[in-house]
Amino acid sequence: MTAGSRGDVAPYTGLGHGLARAGHEVTLVTHARFEPLAAGAGLRFHPLPVDPRAELESARGRGLHRSATGVGKLVRVVAMARALAGRMTDDLVAAARTSDALLLAASVGPLGHAVAEGLSLPSLGVHLQPLAPTREFPPPMLGVGSWGALGNRVAGVGVSLAVEQVFAAAVPEVRHRLGLPRVRSAASLRSRERQGWPVCHGFSPLVVARPRDWRPGLDVTGYWWPYDADVQLPPRLREFLDAGPAPVFVGLGSATVPDPERLGTEIVRALRAAGLRGVVQRGWAGLTATGDDMLTIDEVPHSALFPRMAAVVHHAGAGTTAAGLRAGVPAVPVPVQFDEGFWAARLVGLGVAPAALPLRRLTADALSSALVRATRDAGYRERAEALGARIRAEDGITPVREAVNSLGP
Repeated sequence: MTAGSRGDVAPYTGLGHGLARAGHEVTLVTHARFEPLAAGAGLRFHPLPVDPRAELESARGRGLHRSATGVGKLVRVVAMARALAGRMTDDLVAAARTSDALLLAASVGPLGHAVAEGLSLPSLGVHLQPLAPTREFPPPMLGVGSWGALGNRVAGVGVSLAVEQVFAAAVPEVRHRLGLPRVRSAASLRSRERQGWPVCHGFSPLVVARPRDWRPGLDVTGYWWPYDADVQLPPRLREFLDAGPAPVFVGLGSATVPDPERLGTEIVRALRAAGLRGVVQRGWAGLTATGDDMLTIDEVPHSALFPRMAAVVHHAGAGTTAAGLRAGVPAVPVPVQFDEGFWAARLVGLGVAPAALPLRRLTADALSSALVRATRDAGYRERAEALGARIRAEDGITPVREAVNSLGP
């Protein structure tokens, strides 16, 4: 069960396919627009009613751009998600009634946990970000630098409580429907912690090592890759790639921006100033680029495209960050909001990106300078290739399969 944008869904197609190959019957429960992803991976599907793209393009979604800080954005997104959470309840319960166990993404965690408890089903967290509080780094969702050991831990608890507030209206309703006693959200959070509720985290320990102060039951497994077997690039894209030196990929995934035309112009200026060709992914931002040295594309699996790039410029979402690391290519992260600042900082810290360029302050000159460093300093490519080889050797699915098997028959 997961909710959100494509990056919150695609990794679970690979995880689900791996579990299905091990003999489990797997249903992906998420927004209706992502049904083709489930079908392509051979998974069953149960739709949720909310359309995430429509919500981001609504007046409420566009309001996220008016927040200049991570805290401000978090406050806005909590209010937005709280208004939507109740609309998913009926389908989460309906899907759970035909299931033997629930695997819960963080985006539906508190609500899914209540459903599992009400139906006496075992459950397992499957998170794409390190969300449990720790002294070692601040909450990824805030996209800020360290506040020191104590500050990081306190902030992490605060963000966890804020996430509980997303479901503050929906959880009591579903608990009442399923015959459970009423509890406060903070008490529900403490209950899950005391019970040692198991959570598998789908990222590489080479990218984020398991924090030393995490409790038992919080495990880092390695990445879960979107299922995209035997993918062929579109002919026009292959022709463009073959017609010259390796280009740079630019894409913002499911992020939206206030002025896509201005941003597209800045991106093209930066690429040409750096002497680089570009493959620009339209995405939900609606980016475009024109000229013989530029190609605008729609959705293309990153696993097939990224290995052919000189570098990748992206919003540093968890999934796109993972895809760039897997491909072993240098990056220029352009974080927009939430956990993207966290992943951007990891790329810089790992030595595979020269700098993070937050979208709010992006200029053609800054992007061009970063691209020159990323593509002409051989160290970035060498470090990216070495790290990519180690990440590709990891197996993130087996630990989840073992955790699922331990839940019971």
